[in-house]
Amino acid sequence: MLKVDGLAAGYGAVEVLHGVSLIVDEKQIVTVIGANGAGKSTLINTISRLIAVRAGSMTFGEHDLARLSAPDVVDLGIVQVPEGRQLFGPLTVRENLELGFQRQRRRQPHSFRERLDFVHELFPRLHERANQRTVTLSGGEQQMVAIGRALMADPQLLLLDEPSLGLAPLVIERIFEVLQTLRASGLTMLLVEQRAEAALELADYAYVLSVGRVVAEGPARRLRADDAVRNAYLGHAPAHP
Repeated sequence: MLKVDGLAAGYGAVEVLHGVSLIVDEKQIVTVIGANGAGKSTLINTISRLIAVRAGSMTFGEHDLARLSAPDVVDLGIVQVPEGRQLFGPLTVRENLELGFQRQRRRQPHSFRERLDFVHELFPRLHERANQRTVTLSGGEQQMVAIGRALMADPQLLLLDEPSLGLAPLVIERIFEVLQTLRASGLTMLLVEQRAEAALELADYAYVLSVGRVVAEGPARRLRADDAVRNAYLGHAPAHP
């Protein structure tokens, strides 16, 4: 579905990604883990075409993403839940969700009501808060709106950039329950997440990013049990008999 090959990208004179390659197959959850500053968000934003490609390639099916604009990428079905949520605070919950549907409407696979009911089923709180201004919501509720807005666009590939950042443990647990539900529905996801343990438990395949380079990859369960990965990113090594 998504293939990134030898990708280089950055900001101004600073190159952040150095020859990054990864593959996300259909109906997979692929996670990218790594320390702060590793380039995880830069990777997500480059795939979304918010950052220019300096070298390498990105393809989604038969489409060359490097030749497309950010709106074109969304129209293909690649939708991002950005770090920090980036909601329209003065607008209501429902209005934010309506904005997410605007790009989906170009493909018209589902009606607005169908998508809204789907999001409300995942996050009943958003139905309760439908007419409340988003800026007045808690951080956890705002993250629900951010994920719900992306789902309103009926994505083929959902990009999640640090969905648990700054949230309370119970809210994080709920967010990952929803991601598990979406996985069971067959939605393909690329997950960037600081909470490596939770990400590796959820994902099918994982990449470890360090200073803009992929330093390890493999099935998520195998990386989760790898001593070097556990010591560097999970904070402890497994006990041995």
